[in-house]
Amino acid sequence: MTTPHPPQSLRRDAQVIGLVGLAHGTSHFYHLLFAPLFPWLKVAFGLSYAELGLLMSLFFVVSGVGQAVAGFVVDRAGAWIVLMAGVGLLGIAAFALAASQNYPMLMLAAATAGLGNSVFHPADFTILNRRVSVPRLGHAFGMHGILGTMGWATAPVFLAGLATLIGWRLALLAAALLTFAILALLTANRALLDTRELHAAVAGKGAAQGDVLGFLRLPGVWMCFAFFFITSLSLGGIQSFAPSALVELYGVPVTLATSSITAYMLASAAGMIAGGFLAARTSHHERIIAGAFAVAGALCMLVASGTVSPATTILLLALIGFGSGIAGPSRDLLVRAAAPRGATGRVYGVVYSGLDVGMSIAPLMFGAMMDGGHPGWVFVAIGLFQALALFTALGLGGSTQRARTQPA
Repeated sequence: MTTPHPPQSLRRDAQVIGLVGLAHGTSHFYHLLFAPLFPWLKVAFGLSYAELGLLMSLFFVVSGVGQAVAGFVVDRAGAWIVLMAGVGLLGIAAFALAASQNYPMLMLAAATAGLGNSVFHPADFTILNRRVSVPRLGHAFGMHGILGTMGWATAPVFLAGLATLIGWRLALLAAALLTFAILALLTANRALLDTRELHAAVAGKGAAQGDVLGFLRLPGVWMCFAFFFITSLSLGGIQSFAPSALVELYGVPVTLATSSITAYMLASAAGMIAGGFLAARTSHHERIIAGAFAVAGALCMLVASGTVSPATTILLLALIGFGSGIAGPSRDLLVRAAAPRGATGRVYGVVYSGLDVGMSIAPLMFGAMMDGGHPGWVFVAIGLFQALALFTALGLGGSTQRARTQPA
């Protein structure tokens, strides 16, 4: 478990949370670097939808592999310098995509963006755990998730809007310049984010140095990985095919169905705020997760039934997002509890790679359901994955409670 640190001022904690959250929002912005520009890229390069989809898969595969490795680099070199490298790689990827002349260059840009994206979870959570006062960590994790969600919400508007006005290449150039402006801001505030002195202090107090892979033998780490993998399958289904499923299942207009994702994301952000307050008031974080996912899963089954009104489906998607958001801060605190002293970056890197693995699989799986003419199955599967995540969270909570009662 990570070492507690002394209380700090609210202002300092807020500055750290804001800066790390801004970096996380940048990461999520780049998750959608390609998708909003698909109509332009398809025409410019004569690509099929399969070739466009492969760019997204390449992004998440590189990110998933890189994330596990990035955790080790964070623990050895320090979170701040790894975070800066990630932001820089994202900016380079946007420049590379803007300058692309053929499909291999697009793939290289996607791989570069995936590599840049890989560092954020191990670096962000290492900084938050070491630079934010323990009583405010629940709020810190909640705001971290909210700003990530805002990155998702901003990317389509920013990229598609500028591409319509000035062309897709200049839109990407603007994204790159914005990214390097954020990099400059983070660099100017290095003193708030650099954890290397704290890392040395932790190591001097007995952090394990010889067995760098010892954390992989902890059941809690793999339960965390399983939890993130399962929840990302659910999220991937919502992001990729929930609107299409609503159109086929309920005859919802495309514009209204697409707005369901916006409703989900905004409600998820609101849920993270509420979840931060709940997480700050209990040590039984698995109960919060279980309750949130139980409600969200039941609502998914209600949508899958096809018995509610079309307008009600948007409200239900928002409630599902709110439930998922509530679970976010408690989820991140459970991972913190599972991390051995001195191995924060490694643990977050490995367990969060489960997100990328799930996100790379979900579109293929849910796409097959849609191709088979089973839009209701999309919401059934989403609900089932949330139920599975519920049981994984309960098991993880039990393992971390046992770990707390064992002598150090």
